[in-house]
Amino acid sequence: MKRKPPKKPKKPLKKEKALKLPLNNENNGEVKKTKIRVIGIGGGGGTIVAEIASRMPRASFVVANTDSQALRTVGRKATIFQFGQDLTRGLGTGMNPELGFQAALSEKERIKKMLEGQDLCILVACLGGGTGSGAVPVFAKMAKKLGNLTYGIFTFPFKFEGERKLEIARESLRKVKGYLNAVSIIPNERVFQIIDKTIPLRQALSTVNKTLTDSLNGLIETIYEPGLINIDFADFRTILEGRGRLAYLNSVEVQRKNDTAKGLIVKALNSPLYPYSIKGAKGVLFNISGEKDLSLSDVNEMTKTISEMVNPEAKIIFGVSQAKKDSDLLKTTLLVTGCGMKLFPPKHRKKKKIVKEIKKILAPKPRKRRKRKPVPKPRKKVRKKVFRKKRRPVKPKALGGLFGGPSEEVVRKNALQVHKEAEEAEEKLLSQEKVWETPAFLRKKIEK
Repeated sequence: MKRKPPKKPKKPLKKEKALKLPLNNENNGEVKKTKIRVIGIGGGGGTIVAEIASRMPRASFVVANTDSQALRTVGRKATIFQFGQDLTRGLGTGMNPELGFQAALSEKERIKKMLEGQDLCILVACLGGGTGSGAVPVFAKMAKKLGNLTYGIFTFPFKFEGERKLEIARESLRKVKGYLNAVSIIPNERVFQIIDKTIPLRQALSTVNKTLTDSLNGLIETIYEPGLINIDFADFRTILEGRGRLAYLNSVEVQRKNDTAKGLIVKALNSPLYPYSIKGAKGVLFNISGEKDLSLSDVNEMTKTISEMVNPEAKIIFGVSQAKKDSDLLKTTLLVTGCGMKLFPPKHRKKKKIVKEIKKILAPKPRKRRKRKPVPKPRKKVRKKVFRKKRRPVKPKALGGLFGGPSEEVVRKNALQVHKEAEEAEEKLLSQEKVWETPAFLRKKIEK
């Protein structure tokens, strides 16, 4: 019989090959890179994003507008997105937000393709015009449907631009806030707290753009750069939970000196561009970037100051990273969501105030009345005890006295006197009867 050849032993799996096995079939173990797209909508929003794009290389930038002439001034680092050509014929919307809305709605498939694959969409617009105010709700709605995180940064018009522009801005904000995770509002009027009123308008607006650039740059650096205590996109998503939350974003840096940490956090919490503070906030994300010798007491002081101002149940996430180049600089980026200020006051409140003021002007002036002296309160009467004298018994009176006549004392008479008086009375009666018996015409003569 033929002998069977011995079985070959199975080769054990090498450790090196086991380590090289992919962790995930989709990305082969690579960490997914967070995709952030900043979109400027309308003329004002496009100008801001075009200026920001030259300073921030990591995120992608898009300028969306109906006006072809305004899109020619955009730099090379931002992508141009023109929409609504069939409706506007390459022109603006002429401060008509309804036309801006229809122009964006007609291009929603193109807008959808532009927003696909993004993790965070930051919408920037100057509300109060036609294109930005009308198109922003369409962009935000499409981003929400795709499951992207959406963060809106909007500026409000100056007071000298008129009440109509301000009303358009408010109405646009009412429509868009339900599609956004967070929204920051910066009134242009607040720029006068930073610069002098005599400075040219272009320079004033550039100051606002620079502040926004620094804030967004600090936020994107916090998400992308690893740190000693790291903050990633998952932390950012936690802070942006919810819809339409009022947000506060600020990034500041100072030179390292004594008590710098306290001054830095005070500066970060009091940005002159925001008309509201972080009081009552429900989500806080802040990162501290500084020298290698950053002390624990500095971090503790900053965290304590912030936690005292926000809601006791707020989610607070902080990170610490070390500066690579300028070690003498201390920088912090602060993002707060769910601030306590109400976006919209109760309706018709302003109208009621105006009506009251008009009534005061038209109402006749009231006459001045003399002040009357206060009448003294009457004192309570004290009842005194009166001691009355005892009445004496009244003496009996005659019958005449009882019937109103003169009172006479009663005289006692004997029987003879009574009989004599009766006879005299009888004689008087008899004499009178004789007179009554005679006729009336003879009675007068007899009497005479």
